[in-house]
Amino acid sequence: MKLLLHICCGPCALYPIKKLANSEFKEVVGYYYNPNIHPPSEYKRRRNVLRTAEKRLGLTVIYPDYRMEEYFRQVALKEDSPERCGLCWRLRLRETARFAKKNGFQAFTTTLLISPYQDHEVIKELAGDIAEEEGLGFYYADFREGFRASQQDAKEADMYRQKYCGCVFSELERANVK
Repeated sequence: MKLLLHICCGPCALYPIKKLANSEFKEVVGYYYNPNIHPPSEYKRRRNVLRTAEKRLGLTVIYPDYRMEEYFRQVALKEDSPERCGLCWRLRLRETARFAKKNGFQAFTTTLLISPYQDHEVIKELAGDIAEEEGLGFYYADFREGFRASQQDAKEADMYRQKYCGCVFSELERANVK
């Protein structure tokens, strides 16, 4: 079976890639689709870090076009809403699933599942619904056990580790600017 791994960033991908290498999937390919990351310079920085990790890990990663406007259309007028993150996750997972289906993958998953800061139950439910709609499998794995190790590996490899999810609203919240 072929698995498409949605990747949010290089550091978060380190542990899931290792874990998936020892799974039932004969092929795992990465997919870096993150129109939520803002500004574009941050997007490019994270993409370049992943490209470096891709070579080190021997993983093929697909880099679709950066379509920031898709993210802003999804979250317009919902920037203060608790559903903002769910809309973002749905956008990225749906695009991942569509690419997977179109390109012969049987299932998909996401590195979002490594973060102790993400709502696993919501991500799992969204991805399950999308998988059903697209006629694919969703591979759920709780990668959180490897979060600290992944961050440590990234630090030792001198990989850039961002301090926010990537969206401008998260950055404003982190910087306490409102």
